[in-house]
Amino acid sequence: MTDKIVVLVTCGSKKEARKIAQALVERRLAACVQEIGVPVRSMYRWKGRVESANEVLLLIKTSRKRFSAVSTLVKKLHSYEVPEIIALNIADGSREYLDWITSNVRAK
Repeated sequence: MTDKIVVLVTCGSKKEARKIAQALVERRLAACVQEIGVPVRSMYRWKGRVESANEVLLLIKTSRKRFSAVSTLVKKLHSYEVPEIIALNIADGSREYLDWITSNVRAK
C-alpha cells in the first residue's frame, strides 16, 4: 500500500471542472488532474427523487496527507450543495510515477 490516492470528483460543467483542476495543480495539492467528460451520465437519488445529469469526472492524483486540503478546496470552488469527493487508495504503481506524484504535491 502506498500513501498515494486518487480522488474522484464529478462536476456540472467543463468550465467548473477545469477551474477546480487548475486550482489543485497550481496550489500543488495534486500532481495531476484528469478530466473525463464525454459527458459522464450520472443517475442518483437527491432529496427523495431520482435524478440524472451530464457531468465531468475528475481523477485527482495526490497523497493521503493532502486529502483534507483537496476536499476543502473542492468544496469551496464547487457549485453542488454536496459534491462527490471520494478517495481511493493506490495499492501499488510504478515507483517512477509514485515518486513523480511525491515531487509535485507539496508536503503539509
